[in-house]
Amino acid sequence: MAAKAAEVEAGGRSVRVSSPDRVIYEATDRTPDITKLMVAEYVASVEDGLMRALRDRPTALERWPSGVRDGMRLATGPQDSKADAFYQKRVPKGAPDYLETATVTFPSGRTADEICPTEIAVPVWCAHMGTITFHPWPVRRTDDPASLDRPDELRIDLDPQPGTTFSDTLRVADVARELLEELGLRGYPKTSGNRGIHVYVRIEPRWEFTDLRHAAIGFGRALQQRDDQVTTAWWKEERGERIFVDYNQNNRDRTIASAYSLRPKPGAPVSTPLSWAALAEVSDPRDLNLLTVPERLASEGDAWATIDDEAFSLEPLLELWETLPGGELNFPPDYPKMPGEPPRVQPSKKVAEHWDEDGNRLA
Repeated sequence: MAAKAAEVEAGGRSVRVSSPDRVIYEATDRTPDITKLMVAEYVASVEDGLMRALRDRPTALERWPSGVRDGMRLATGPQDSKADAFYQKRVPKGAPDYLETATVTFPSGRTADEICPTEIAVPVWCAHMGTITFHPWPVRRTDDPASLDRPDELRIDLDPQPGTTFSDTLRVADVARELLEELGLRGYPKTSGNRGIHVYVRIEPRWEFTDLRHAAIGFGRALQQRDDQVTTAWWKEERGERIFVDYNQNNRDRTIASAYSLRPKPGAPVSTPLSWAALAEVSDPRDLNLLTVPERLASEGDAWATIDDEAFSLEPLLELWETLPGGELNFPPDYPKMPGEPPRVQPSKKVAEHWDEDGNRLA
């Protein structure tokens, strides 16, 4: 008979995990069946790195309560009620009394109380609730309410497009490293858990989200000047077989899977922080998974252990935004139309006379 519940020790608390034998990831040629209890134990085992990524940050949860299987879908919005997995942006019911929150404001102007982890028992409880991926905001809660409007992380998302390989992303990531160093910035890389690479830069919390996004665009444009396999094109039909710098991941309410988060792919891959030297040696990011990453963290420590040692200025990147040609780029489709934004229509479908010079459709 299947166990009804188990207990996981997490930071001095005992966290109950229901249905511990439920298979979350089916066996692959690299990994055995991964159960819900194993997921919760994994979360507890990577406390040092995971809490460095989540502590005091409003965090949305990516919940897969029935596990990860081929054909299962992640909901694309509140209206997608038939999906198998979903994002939880508000605190789930039944949260323990030690769970703390932070109130965030969405682009629509609406607000929500999101989980704000302060101890490892909170992510372990979230794993009990079916969470496999944590999506923290690039802000930290402090005594100053304005802190939630002042990002402290630039997130460079190198997203490989069809026709490219992980090796292509690795090469572009090294070019990104060189550019950051020339600008006087230090980047911290991690695998995405799939074929992508994320590079984080700790910044002084002095700028708004619009500035953060413009800094990402400026960096992306400078990167594509150096490497013709890089693009900042928002429309997929214009990207080609290149590495897309997803600048919109730096918008308000846009988040990336945290360091040490599991991803919904076969074999329970982990978005794994690495040194630049270690990243260059990765041949297959699937080798970094629920079974291998805790041992790596225990033996080598967190590759991002020094990420909070220095916060950098955005000014070098904002100067790129101001000086490199190109102007404003498209926002995500759920955003209100923004000043200076190009028309929200695929270039191949655009009829010039139907739009004014400000990108608004004519009646």
